[in-house]
Amino acid sequence: MPVISVPYAFNEEELYVDLRSIFGHSLFLKCEGFNFAGSIKLKAATEMVETAERDGVLTPDSILVESSSGNLGVALSMIAASKGYRFLCVTDSRCNLSTRLMMEALGSQVHIVAGQEAYGGYLGARLDYVRALCASDDRYVWLSQYTNPSNWKAHYGKTAPEIARQFPGLDVLFVGAGTTGTLMGCARYFREWHRPVRIIALDSVGSVAFGGAPGRRMIPGLGMSIRPPLLDESYVDEVIRVEEADTIRTCHRLARHGFLFGGSTGTVVSGAMGWLTQHDAREITAVAIAPDLGDRYLDTIYQANWLQDLYGEAILNSDEVSAGSWTPSPAPPTRSGRRPDLQTGDRRRQLQGRKT
Repeated sequence: MPVISVPYAFNEEELYVDLRSIFGHSLFLKCEGFNFAGSIKLKAATEMVETAERDGVLTPDSILVESSSGNLGVALSMIAASKGYRFLCVTDSRCNLSTRLMMEALGSQVHIVAGQEAYGGYLGARLDYVRALCASDDRYVWLSQYTNPSNWKAHYGKTAPEIARQFPGLDVLFVGAGTTGTLMGCARYFREWHRPVRIIALDSVGSVAFGGAPGRRMIPGLGMSIRPPLLDESYVDEVIRVEEADTIRTCHRLARHGFLFGGSTGTVVSGAMGWLTQHDAREITAVAIAPDLGDRYLDTIYQANWLQDLYGEAILNSDEVSAGSWTPSPAPPTRSGRRPDLQTGDRRRQLQGRKT
């Protein structure tokens, strides 16, 4: 029985889901959402904070500041609350409401940038704000997940060895690409391993991480509007770009089988299943990393109005996506002969579409 005194001391390392029964191909999905921060970002956040403390950069008077689309912000909020630091997360409008509320509940401040920098999108605007803040007050300590080597070292020292212990015959590893900390840490580790492992990066269409034209991206987690400074493509065997519509369909297909995962996982699984379909995967041992769970996406990728507004009604046409498409039977009459009060359809839709 684990007994802990600080929240970042616990992380479930050995939970995998075999997706064969859902998609027809064996893919072992490493579930990284079972910790008090709710995502794989706990590993990088812990490593970066503890390195800054050892180096004397982070002191009791420091104010942590970081640019994040959500999950790292939650992880740093949790660690800051546990260690007694103040923390400011700089994010943008794509950050899920539940994620922002969680950071604030943990005592952090959240600043949402209003616009986009011309060549760096929302990320460029966030970074400009962080730089200006640090220049104005030397108490601010920016860990910079985009350039900090502790980001990838966390996965070199933890995530990759965890996979290697469970799958000594690993052939293919699918990893989503955001800052590329997870990707680079795992890729470096398996490059040095005793047998070759094919490293496949999953990116969102519209991301410029591996080149290409920028485009609209509404699902936080994966993809970058600038080239990730941590990225070394020599460690990557293949890159697969996934449309957000396919991400959404995959998330809903998993949910219809009882597995509620986040958008990053939908992207990784969608791309991985496409690759496995194109290759003879019968003798392949394949693992993919699921960075988080789906509870923070209930008001976005699992919300019908949000999907229709951004992607059109066609996104809901498939069986995997049409959540709530069945109609419940009318409630039985009460003893008085009257049916219980029910919300009208118009009122129900109004409540679903209410903006907070």
